Amino acid sequence: MTTRSTGDWAVEASGLVKVFGDNRAVDGVDLSVRTGTVYGVLGPNGAGKTTTIRMLATLLRPDGGEARIFGHDVQREAFVVRQLIGVTGQYASVDEALSATENLMLFCRLNGLSRAQSRRKSTELLEAFGLTEAAKRPLKNFSGGMRRRLDLAASLIAQPPLIFLDEPTTGLDPRTRTQMWDTIRGLVATGSTVVLTTQYLDEADQLADRIAVIDRGRVVAEGTSDELKDTVGSQSLQVGLVSPEDLAPAMTLAETTFGVPATPSPEARRLTVPVTGPDAVTDLLVRLREAHIEVASLSMQKPSLDEVFLTLTGHGVDDEPQAPEVGTEPDVAATPSTTTTREAALR
Repeated sequence: MTTRSTGDWAVEASGLVKVFGDNRAVDGVDLSVRTGTVYGVLGPNGAGKTTTIRMLATLLRPDGGEARIFGHDVQREAFVVRQLIGVTGQYASVDEALSATENLMLFCRLNGLSRAQSRRKSTELLEAFGLTEAAKRPLKNFSGGMRRRLDLAASLIAQPPLIFLDEPTTGLDPRTRTQMWDTIRGLVATGSTVVLTTQYLDEADQLADRIAVIDRGRVVAEGTSDELKDTVGSQSLQVGLVSPEDLAPAMTLAETTFGVPATPSPEARRLTVPVTGPDAVTDLLVRLREAHIEVASLSMQKPSLDEVFLTLTGHGVDDEPQAPEVGTEPDVAATPSTTTTREAALR
């Protein structure tokens, strides 16, 4: 692994490998995550995202390669690494039989806080995550979005500098997902580093400073959202027309102007054509005006991350089988649920 100043890098992983039987779930993954950023790990179910996170979080031992968290080796210094991270997995680690307050009190006590400190911290987190009104309600009456927010709140009790979020918005409605995005942005604004796995292309586009695209256990591309989109090619010009009868002549003019085929969308009275820059757009507008073709809308768009993923892997992010990844079962040790543990921690 290349030596760097550990103050600049929250995660440095080189050649990570994890094998389950005949399945190489992770096959030589390299990651470098700069401190104070959101790093997106994008890929379909089964791509190796969760297995990679579990190795970085010391929950699975790598079969090959090495990884460091703030300069500390995840295998030789696992205890130190665990002091520096928070993990919110795909499966909630909260206890259904307890209220939101009792859950946070439990985790606060397990993190070594006194009873008074636990009450203060629980109140603070409930307010920060908009759960104060539901604080005394049992979790079985919580919505999916409320549970995910509580799960994230529990992972922040120790205020770790690095937070792993494994598909934190899966199954959430659009409004709750947007709220979760705001929460993640707030974490980074207050100094945390976030490593986020997701299969939602828009989520990676909205949140991540850099994105690693993982497919079949390997990183197939890495960069900013714009850098990844630039690998696909040109921008697209979308021209909306007032009259549907103008679609055919407008296509002819667009193809003459740009020298490439245009794609029609008759239902939307719109055509799309790849362009290399804005200069030729003026020529097209002049020609449309001379032909008395009225334009309703005009927009330039970069390729979507979906197009990036399709180009890089040969399939869309939703085209893979939706089986869970190997090694993604809930971590029993992270889910204290026995009566003895609850009572001891809450005393």
